[in-house]
Amino acid sequence: MTELPGTSYFSSADSFAMVRGGHVDLTILGALQVDREGSLANWMIPGKMVKGMGGAMDLVSGAKRVVVTMEHTARDGSPKILEHCTLPLTGQRCVDLIVTDMAVIEVTQDGLVLREIAPDTTVDAVRQATGTELTLPESGVKKMES
Repeated sequence: MTELPGTSYFSSADSFAMVRGGHVDLTILGALQVDREGSLANWMIPGKMVKGMGGAMDLVSGAKRVVVTMEHTARDGSPKILEHCTLPLTGQRCVDLIVTDMAVIEVTQDGLVLREIAPDTTVDAVRQATGTELTLPESGVKKMES
């Protein structure tokens, strides 16, 4: 790694003070599940040994905007975007945007809005791979550029 002019370092205590103080505009996290209200489960699968959720809870409660990136479905093909999360929650109603390998979905007060789809998929395929209702915008769904 090469340092460039302007590089700075700070401790994890300082970084969490910034997060907990509400000084982070955007956080991007992975997820195991997200539900139609924007609740997030990203730290534990029941029956698996874990040390704790780390700083994810701080990030979702301290950042002004939360973006989740994840695969649209689990290995077995089951949906990871659900009506209600079935795994332990990291945060409730905290996600603003979901970006998957199939789509970009905005979380709104009225539910999930399908904004964009991958070039190699269809709206119907995204709906079929999603475990809750998706609303289509009046302006239509855009295709992502490849």
